[in-house]
Amino acid sequence: MRIIISPAKKMKVDTDSFPCRDLPVFLQNTEEICHILQGMSYEELKKLWKCNDQIAALNVRRLESMDLRSCLTPAVLAYEGIQYQYMAPGVFTDQAYAYIQEHLRILSGFYGILRPFDGVTPYRLEMQAKLPIGECRDLYDYWGDRLAKALFAETDCVLNLASKEYSICVSKYLPDSVKFITCVFGEEKDGKVIEKGTMCKMARGEMVRFMAEQGIDDPERTRSFNRLNYRFDETRSDKNTYVFLRKKAEEIDD
Repeated sequence: MRIIISPAKKMKVDTDSFPCRDLPVFLQNTEEICHILQGMSYEELKKLWKCNDQIAALNVRRLESMDLRSCLTPAVLAYEGIQYQYMAPGVFTDQAYAYIQEHLRILSGFYGILRPFDGVTPYRLEMQAKLPIGECRDLYDYWGDRLAKALFAETDCVLNLASKEYSICVSKYLPDSVKFITCVFGEEKDGKVIEKGTMCKMARGEMVRFMAEQGIDDPERTRSFNRLNYRFDETRSDKNTYVFLRKKAEEIDD
């Protein structure tokens, strides 16, 4: 089984906590993308990144001095978004680190696919960015089925904790031989399941942490997840979708 998650926009450098173990699998592709970005003007990059001047200036400086092969941070420690805050990999046990290194994969518009201890440097590039590369019109076109093939070469079962922006890079190329399960974290309102962005990110991070602590290698065991007041809803779930509904504190009967 492999677990896929999205990256985060906010990143940091941490070359002290843990050493990197490998370079990313698709580093040559990353170098190609980096070269294209470095040839773009400030205004072109700001438009591509859809950000303010402060963020644009920071990431232009990063591009100007970018070194993809040294002074790197393990990927799982490099991202600082809400999902990673709730995953809290900085306080994992050695056993939990071993678990995520084997099971967890981070999808990235810049790096393609990352193992937790692959060395990365801070960048800004969302998968849905409209960046032409050669004859490819955007990053989805550029990466094509490469990320899916790399993932399916490792496993025949994928637990999807990524946003649709990233998971589509895998699900679009799903063969019949691979089981693909998407976790939905929502709240019931007027008979419908409503997903809220921030809570989803929190829950995805907690789910990774839960799986690492429990050493889960069978996706069905994730049904016992009960953090942040979420509970598995069997009536709304099926073999390809696990729905977890968030209950109000007074509704929970432990």
